[in-house]
Amino acid sequence: MRGEHAGYACGAALGFLGDLILADPRRGHPVAAFGRAAGALERRLWRDHRGHGAAHTLLCAGGAAVGAALLQRALRERPGARTALTAAAAWAVLGGTSLGREARAVGGALAVGDLDVARERLPHLCGRDPQALDGPQMARAVVESVAENTSDAVVGALVWGAVAGIPGLVAFRAVNTLDAMVGHKSPRYRRFGWAAARLDDVAGWPGSRLTAALTVVAGPDRRGALRAWRADGGAHPSPNAGPVEASFAGALGVRLGGTLAYGGRVEHRPVLNGGGRPPAVPDIERAARLSRRVGLLALGVTVAGRLTVGAVRRGRKGVAADVSGRVTR
Repeated sequence: MRGEHAGYACGAALGFLGDLILADPRRGHPVAAFGRAAGALERRLWRDHRGHGAAHTLLCAGGAAVGAALLQRALRERPGARTALTAAAAWAVLGGTSLGREARAVGGALAVGDLDVARERLPHLCGRDPQALDGPQMARAVVESVAENTSDAVVGALVWGAVAGIPGLVAFRAVNTLDAMVGHKSPRYRRFGWAAARLDDVAGWPGSRLTAALTVVAGPDRRGALRAWRADGGAHPSPNAGPVEASFAGALGVRLGGTLAYGGRVEHRPVLNGGGRPPAVPDIERAARLSRRVGLLALGVTVAGRLTVGAVRRGRKGVAADVSGRVTR
């Protein structure tokens, strides 16, 4: 058991380092392969019905989790191979480096006034209609996307990996990917994507709260981050994006939320940290740096948590064995 927890810690750290150095591959990404498989299954199962969507979610996310669990179990007597598989899984599901890279690409285009390039790159970060946005609105969209995806692409995966090992890493990314694919309120997915969206809300809850807490710790304005989280975190329509975006807004001293065009419709969202200023292009770099700090802290917290739980369990087993030995004597 001791080796299992230490092996996970080493594998998670190696996977995080792999993401820092390699980022996401241009081709052959495992998450992209999962997305293609989920899309193919959707074409067979789609009906305008929640039950069909639930079956799709169960087969895709459940299948990924079961496959990962079987692999982990098969390697339980091979700690080196299990650590390597953990590292590979962590690298595959983490996306912090690519998140920062895409944010900076949009920020660089905005900095030189090239709105066409910025609009071309923005869909790599979020599903908003870039043609409906001007420069300041795109800056706001990037900061909001960096905040939300710090939880979705980094912290949430680390949390579930610490809880359930390789299956936790894989299952979280599968659920998050399904939500991005079908968890929309469009006519096609309002019912079919309901299960994926609700499951993503549940899976994302612990990671989003840890992200908000670490943003308070790592942000340039700790009091502002905590104040905005408390005041506005529950106002967002997403139960998980709200705390994260609000804490980022307070930490950076900017105002997020408001009207946006998303998926062919206009939404009027509550303002987060209303006393802040509108986001500007330099805030994109500040958000990307904050995201990196939060990710590093999340790695430390989750690995330490996993090792601590393992130590406590070993201690309890040792006490139980000692008591049992005394009784038998």
